[in-house]
Amino acid sequence: MTKQKPQRSLLATILEWIIGPLLLLWLMNVGVTWLAAQGIANAPHDRALADMARALARQLVEQNPQGVTTPQFELQTRSLEGLRATDSADLSYRIVGPQGEHLSGERALHWPIEAERARAGEVRFRDDVMRGVSVRVAYMWADVPGGAAPLIEVAEPLSKRSVLATEILQGVVLPQLVFLPLGVLLLWLALARSIGPLNELQQRIRRRDSTDLSPIDEHDVPEEVSSLVRAINDLLTRLDQSVATQKHFLADAAHQLKTPLAGLRMQAELAQREMAGGHGDPQAVTRSLRHIVLSSQRAAHMVNQLLAMARADQKENTLALVPLDVAELAIEVMQDFVPRALEKHIDFGYEGASPGDLTLRIKGHRLLLGEMLRNLIDNALSCTPSGGTVTVRVEGEAAQDVLLQVEDSGPGIPVAEREKVFRPFYRVLGTPVDGSGLGLAIVREIATQHQAELLLEDANLRHRAGLSDQGGAPFGPGVRFTLRFAALPPTAP
Repeated sequence: MTKQKPQRSLLATILEWIIGPLLLLWLMNVGVTWLAAQGIANAPHDRALADMARALARQLVEQNPQGVTTPQFELQTRSLEGLRATDSADLSYRIVGPQGEHLSGERALHWPIEAERARAGEVRFRDDVMRGVSVRVAYMWADVPGGAAPLIEVAEPLSKRSVLATEILQGVVLPQLVFLPLGVLLLWLALARSIGPLNELQQRIRRRDSTDLSPIDEHDVPEEVSSLVRAINDLLTRLDQSVATQKHFLADAAHQLKTPLAGLRMQAELAQREMAGGHGDPQAVTRSLRHIVLSSQRAAHMVNQLLAMARADQKENTLALVPLDVAELAIEVMQDFVPRALEKHIDFGYEGASPGDLTLRIKGHRLLLGEMLRNLIDNALSCTPSGGTVTVRVEGEAAQDVLLQVEDSGPGIPVAEREKVFRPFYRVLGTPVDGSGLGLAIVREIATQHQAELLLEDANLRHRAGLSDQGGAPFGPGVRFTLRFAALPPTAP
């Protein structure tokens, strides 16, 4: 037994699809904001480091105006105070001579790698580590006139920049942490209000009676579900038509059953009165019993036809369709009607292919197809007068179709009545033959279930030639029912 998935709320699903991507975008926004905050924090600090490096370079040039091979440098107190005037107590510097000799400052600062060497007077930056502390270093080669360029480095711990970047990030993200849940709440309220018409539609449907199949009012229905409502209305219309057809069918069935049942009761009462005094007429009793038998046969036939109609009224996907030999099925069904044909002196025969022909196989439901053929043969034998002809024929057409035909030499069916005869309980006016009027309705239903084409046409060529039967009466036009099935490939199992 498969486990059904629990039903999910449409509102919850929409919120998930909105909040999930929204949170992902927010996390991406935090990452981008952090990168931007680092850039914002680095810019002023880098400018300050560059200014300090240039200030040291100017002081170095002032102390060595003529240019020497080994410049001298002494950081003056007022210059040091000027450099540290902006709360830069953690600043470190170093001045290195052209030959790599230490002139002044922090010896722990490293010499830049050759690839990082810049032109004299150009300030560059690098990240480095000094005594286990990550620092940002601004360095340049001082442009000393007439002499070799000494290296000037100014370093500052990165922690200050991280603090500033964190403050910027907090200033941006913290308000978002307040407004984001508020936005989600407003979104939930808006969605809940938006699906209000759906809830109202649900309540309108719930308040309906089980017999109310009228279309749903599309007024105030959101455009997004209007197509769904129209589809439901279309279904309700078809259901209403189906229910009306069923009610009409049941009413007709009750009326048709009422006649033989009333006859049974009346004949039984007559027989009872004849036998009550002990001096009744035996022939009258016999007649009553004969009528009882006939009425019971008609009632039984009616019930069997109703059951056959119910079996035929199945959906195509519920039928167990198997490969069938149409010729074999036709001959098998015909055998049940031979005694009846002999009794009426009807020429009852089969024409066409022999059983076993692989080109005349179809895929179908054996029981229903047999019921369909029985109704066609029963209709033909009932309508054909004594001395007439009834023929069952099976043949192929263009190696793609299988034709099953039942034709007779009876009075035929007027063109204007040929569509009506397939309605349940419909009988052509003036037809002297007893019947329930269900046989041809069953034929059409079973043909539809098998996707077969059903044709009705005149059949008796002798009628067209003006010939007469053995009693001198002219032959009727007769009728031919043709069912066209799709043939199975000969190689199909």
